[in-house]
Amino acid sequence: MRIYLFVILAVTALVANGCAAPKIKLFTDAADPLQEFTLQGTEEGKVLVIPIRGIISDAPKKRLIRTRPSMLQEIVSQLALAEKDEEVKAVLLKIDSPGGSTTASDLLYHEIKAFKERTGAKIVVAMMDLASSGGYYISLAGDYIMAHPTTLTGSIGVIFMHPRVTGLMEKIGFEMEVNKFGKNKDMGSPFRQSTEEEQKILKDLTDELGKRFLNLVAEHRKLDQKVLDNVSTARVYLAREALELGLVDRIGYLSDALSKAKELAGLSENAKVVVYRRTEYADDNLYNTSTTQYNGSGLTFIDLGLPDSITSLRTGFYYLWLPMAGRD
Repeated sequence: MRIYLFVILAVTALVANGCAAPKIKLFTDAADPLQEFTLQGTEEGKVLVIPIRGIISDAPKKRLIRTRPSMLQEIVSQLALAEKDEEVKAVLLKIDSPGGSTTASDLLYHEIKAFKERTGAKIVVAMMDLASSGGYYISLAGDYIMAHPTTLTGSIGVIFMHPRVTGLMEKIGFEMEVNKFGKNKDMGSPFRQSTEEEQKILKDLTDELGKRFLNLVAEHRKLDQKVLDNVSTARVYLAREALELGLVDRIGYLSDALSKAKELAGLSENAKVVVYRRTEYADDNLYNTSTTQYNGSGLTFIDLGLPDSITSLRTGFYYLWLPMAGRD
């Protein structure tokens, strides 16, 4: 605690004195470039491991004194770096996500698919604890999907969320006066109940986005109509049932997914396994999901941002399994 206090006092003194000394940087942040680190292997060819963890969003993660890049930005940055390296023959996506916004999920699916088409690299998905809704949506871009024995996946559907404060307004005597052009201009407003017509419009929009998801599942997984009817209920499945339905290709561990990536890419078992990070970690391994020091340590005691599940879930459409939205 004394060290943190000393750092704060020192920085405050420099600012107060208008010091023009070179900028002091105590920790890495998103402004630092990604660097390659080899986790294992020595032979030619590389498998890049990219962790995808948390709610899928294209919104930056705002904190009290700094802003972290969005998940979409971070992953696309890693794909862009990999595209410049001809030795990267496969990418292992390590997914632990309940999903996220419809647009961010679709963008990430598109970016992964486009990267694969441009480079010819093989994409293997390793589902960890959770790969539901948008987490499954982005998995569809992979050449091979492997679920951990305890993975929860599925939730193939869409949800529209918007708050309602009408009851609270009545209790505190608050009113919202609205002037509008177009009868549906304030459709979905939290300050009044939706009309039957508005509810139908929103339901039609939700159904259309849900059908888009289901059609992608049918296209990539070649499922028959009976299975599609089952998964269209948007329930979640443990790995064994997901395998029986054809949602995943195999059940295994992270090491198995890594071996499969090397096999599909025609690499030896001793090919290099690499990650992109901004920070070097001692005793680094496949289970580290951080790219930057502030993901695992740093000045967290003054990082007073609200949980991502609160700040990132704005009114809108989501490929998201809502019960798990609060997971970090």
